[in-house]
Amino acid sequence: MRYAPAGNYANPGFGGPHPTIGKAMHRLHRHRPVALVLILALFSTSCLYSKRVILRRGKQVNAASAPPLLNATRDELLGRIATIYDAINGLQATVDMAPSVGSVYKGEITDIKDVRAYVLFRKPADIRVIGQLPVVRTKAFDMVSDGASFKVHLVSRNLFVEGANAAPPISKNKFENLRPEAFLSSMLIRPPERGVESVLLEDATDEDDAYYILHFVKTNTAGAIVLSRNVWFDRIDLSLVRQKIFDDTGSIVSDTRYGRWTSYNGAIFPAQIDINRPRDGYGMVMNVVDMQMNIALTDDKFVLTQPEGTTLQTIGEGAAQEKAR
Repeated sequence: MRYAPAGNYANPGFGGPHPTIGKAMHRLHRHRPVALVLILALFSTSCLYSKRVILRRGKQVNAASAPPLLNATRDELLGRIATIYDAINGLQATVDMAPSVGSVYKGEITDIKDVRAYVLFRKPADIRVIGQLPVVRTKAFDMVSDGASFKVHLVSRNLFVEGANAAPPISKNKFENLRPEAFLSSMLIRPPERGVESVLLEDATDEDDAYYILHFVKTNTAGAIVLSRNVWFDRIDLSLVRQKIFDDTGSIVSDTRYGRWTSYNGAIFPAQIDINRPRDGYGMVMNVVDMQMNIALTDDKFVLTQPEGTTLQTIGEGAAQEKAR
């Protein structure tokens, strides 16, 4: 048997390819297009793939049923927050309120329906909330805050509570720990605090949801960078739909959802606000019944004095103090 010299196995006689190898290579090149056609044919059959329909707000996203997702930059979204916030100087609103006790962490939530409330707000931080009992419509509570301190009159308990906004809750009754600041921080979405908060943009779009999320971060007293809050925008119309506020440990202080944005006297405001404060163990849904936007509110609207015969409870850094008046 003769062997071709090294390097010439494909052309041993220098007169043409080896007959056996040449035929094999011819067959290989001849069948390659056929194999490719078969593979493409297999993957083009409907039995090997399916088309999933993406839903937004429960509707199919296509040109016939829903608008395309909108695009925005971080600065454009911050501009939307500033525009909404700057247009509101004060308001007087009548709302139907549905408070609830409990939280998702406790595994049980009890709802209370048909509470009527009146909310007054004046920039920068004056707020007053007066609540009425269901059906009889007598006063249940009256609370006021100037941004630094608060006062609350709990009528059924004949109790008057005052202290700093930052004072921790002390009552086992969750409703007695209601604070006007909780309403204000949830009702209004503030622009970033200059020199304190930095803002990052996340595009949280997947098969189920489409949001832009602005993350507000700051440096805490220990020098660590922490998440202070985030604001969510629906990419269908770039409306503000959610705000979550965190403490320095990352725990949720409040989680608020917004709906039915409505124009009132040149300013837009959510006609539905769903507030949850899981750490405090209560929440509330507020539906606007009547709104008077940017009306003049005098100082006396935000004055709450302790009624005669009530017990005063002062919440400070130490133990609470009580005394009868």
